Amino acid sequence: MLLGLGIGMSAKCAGDGFLARFDGAIGADPLGVASVQIVSGSPDGQVSSTGGNVVRGVLSAGRIWRIGDLKADVHADGRIKVRGKGLLLASGNRIGQSANIVVFATLICDLTTFAQYSTATTGVQVDPSGDFRIDDTLNPVPSECSSPALLIRSVANGQWFAAGIPKLGDDD
Repeated sequence: MLLGLGIGMSAKCAGDGFLARFDGAIGADPLGVASVQIVSGSPDGQVSSTGGNVVRGVLSAGRIWRIGDLKADVHADGRIKVRGKGLLLASGNRIGQSANIVVFATLICDLTTFAQYSTATTGVQVDPSGDFRIDDTLNPVPSECSSPALLIRSVANGQWFAAGIPKLGDDD
């Protein structure tokens, strides 16, 4: 049934000139951490860990993050527009802050090979309230996207902070 939904969504989006659309997001939670150690001398109690929450081959950030809202459109020609609001730490001494992060977006279109299609890894600055905008083109451009996953990632280490929720249906 899920495979059928993915194929139906891919065909619908392609017909509208979109490879994928996203409405809402889920913040990263480093589930499955095998061992955790607080790095001494770190001003924000930074966590060093092994294991973690891996989505399609990409490791999550070492802290819990929340995101208030995300909307993203990926056009068939690779153009992508992402609007994120409230990407903030949800744990640690800097809770409620954006931690001065710089982010980029990665689209992964399948459940087996995890080929990555990303915006420029120079990224965009997240403002203190956690808001950001990405207007870019994916490189390379996928020809189809049967099972879209959109990750908002750190320029510093490539880990993901938030994952987009695929938009299903005709609502704009």
